[in-house]
Amino acid sequence: MSAPDAKSSLPDRDLLFRLLRQLDRSSEASQRTLAAALDVSLGRLNTLLRQATEAGFVKVGDRSGPDKRQRFAYALTTRGAAEMLRLTDDFLARKFAEYDALHAELTGTRSGLAPLNQRTRLVQNNLAPIPELYVSYESAQKLKVEAADLVSWDLTPRQICDLELLMNGGFNPLKGFLGEEDYTSVVDTMRLADGTLWPMPITLDVSQDFADSIEPGQDIALRDQEGVILATMTITDRWTPNKAHEAEKVFGADDSAHPAVNYLHNTAGPVYLGGPVTGIQQPVHYDFRARRDTPNELRAFFRKMGWRKVVAFQTRNPLHRAHQELTFRAAKEAQANLLIHPIVGMTKPGDVDHFTRVRCYEAVLDKYPASTTNMSLLNLAMRMAGPREAVWHGLIRKNHGCTHFIVGRDHAGPGKNSAGEDFYGPYDAQDLFREHQDEIGIEMVDFKHMVYVQERAQYEPMDEIEDKDNVTILNISGTELRRRLQEGLEIPEWFSFPEVVKELRRTRPPRAKQGFTVFFTGFSGSGKSTIANALMVKLMEMGGRPVTLLDGDIVRKNLSSELGFSKEHRDLNIRRIGYVASEITKNGGIAICAPIAPYATTRRAVREDVESFGAFVEIHVATSIEECERRDRKGLYKLAREGKIKEFTGISDPYDVPENPELRVETENVDVDNCAHQVVLKLEQMGLIAG
Repeated sequence: MSAPDAKSSLPDRDLLFRLLRQLDRSSEASQRTLAAALDVSLGRLNTLLRQATEAGFVKVGDRSGPDKRQRFAYALTTRGAAEMLRLTDDFLARKFAEYDALHAELTGTRSGLAPLNQRTRLVQNNLAPIPELYVSYESAQKLKVEAADLVSWDLTPRQICDLELLMNGGFNPLKGFLGEEDYTSVVDTMRLADGTLWPMPITLDVSQDFADSIEPGQDIALRDQEGVILATMTITDRWTPNKAHEAEKVFGADDSAHPAVNYLHNTAGPVYLGGPVTGIQQPVHYDFRARRDTPNELRAFFRKMGWRKVVAFQTRNPLHRAHQELTFRAAKEAQANLLIHPIVGMTKPGDVDHFTRVRCYEAVLDKYPASTTNMSLLNLAMRMAGPREAVWHGLIRKNHGCTHFIVGRDHAGPGKNSAGEDFYGPYDAQDLFREHQDEIGIEMVDFKHMVYVQERAQYEPMDEIEDKDNVTILNISGTELRRRLQEGLEIPEWFSFPEVVKELRRTRPPRAKQGFTVFFTGFSGSGKSTIANALMVKLMEMGGRPVTLLDGDIVRKNLSSELGFSKEHRDLNIRRIGYVASEITKNGGIAICAPIAPYATTRRAVREDVESFGAFVEIHVATSIEECERRDRKGLYKLAREGKIKEFTGISDPYDVPENPELRVETENVDVDNCAHQVVLKLEQMGLIAG
């Protein structure tokens, strides 16, 4: 019997739900015990089990033991676990609706508990538990064994963040990665296909090869990057999205200056998969484990502490005195307790790493009254989507039990676009949040621009200072703070806490003591390697930091000897160079790279890798193709012109000229020492080496 025929012959949904729940809780129970729990005869039970088995919800195995009458054992399959979770929501939705109808009949008013639609949250308050997608421990152990025979997809770091919040209820009401219908509706209208507010597409992007190897209706295993199984997924949809349209609708522009748009086009897989997820176990975090709470763990904490109103503060930056004053005022205004809820998943490239940030948060926690404030870490992969992201953050905080949410000026903004303008207006996020506030179910607290009034020695909201002309108003921008850290300048105590400054200086010492990468790019024969060698000698002569040269030919010989010269292999070679350079930079050394690196997107990816740890200095060696061909010391251009070398940069393969390198060097009629000296002067100007 085919799966559709089997499903059409299944028992009513309540009975099926009770059967699957019993098998999830007591898979080793005898048939007689199961029949008693379901209040059905043994004959009826056997019919139910046969129907559920034919539908793929239950797996039959042999049972060991002396009782020959109990020779079969029944256990939930991956599909059965997913069906049980779906039926749980369906069951609860109907029971709430029945209760609401009875309440209206008796009192003439609605109870307020009935869901507005099938995907609404389990309850409408911030203290009761919310649904998770995990099966029981016993079922999870069986699914791990069963999943050994499934096709596996190794999740990316962003997908792991998404999966964790799907499984623990942080993304409630989602039951898995969006199918095509929900995806299209979310992109175009900020709503799921059933009308539920949800502004961010949560999809499983995969490679074309992987997508070609599976079919809708198939179950796959979802594993972390070490191969540990986290969940299973039943594929319901497979499609190739219009990423340009997604970028325009979700992020406001198809502009690769936006980090999420760049990720969408240059990192995410070309094919999307959708389908329900069955959670087996949560990802393992070895850092700050006591600070990581699921939505239900936070809700239980709020219940225990008697917190009825909770205002959440979203941050991906260290906390300074202005932030403390802001959060104090927000909690006082809302008459609520305070949850500091920083993002420790993926944030904007170049942000302070979460290890440093959490140490900074912990250093100032004792500045808050212990009984009124708590801190919990949120493993969210940000998209920097501005207004949409603010609404998304509100829904996530609602799921975590919060009643109020601070929405900042240019909330989750990514900075400047390709034209040098802000992607979003300063109050666009607040406006969109306010528009949907009632539906989100969480109240917005406006972020106030706090400044320091020197005469009164206190922070005050800028728009509430009536005597602006008669007082001294002080403030330090994020850009100015970074400059002071880079140059080792004083950071006044009125601006930040000494404990925070100490942590930041540990991670971000003055630039002259940091590691950095110098990345030369240009045509073959442009002089990259020659200038890089001269620069290496000059830096070694200065001393102070180890210097490593990663020349294109040397890397090809020792690190990438198996690679060819296709675009895929060239990209992989440059990414390897970038990885080694980032490790050198992270450990305080100087990496000098001299590959051709013809593709702008790959150079940008390397920049992002390196800038997580230190400065990235791109040097375009701007020798013309004619001059490079005239030099042709290795005879490569001659071979390329004859067609003996395929995909040769500048001849049969393109070169993306850097638009905004830190330095552009002309080598024609200029000696090598002069070119290297130009680079040294640039490094001095940037504060990377002492003048």
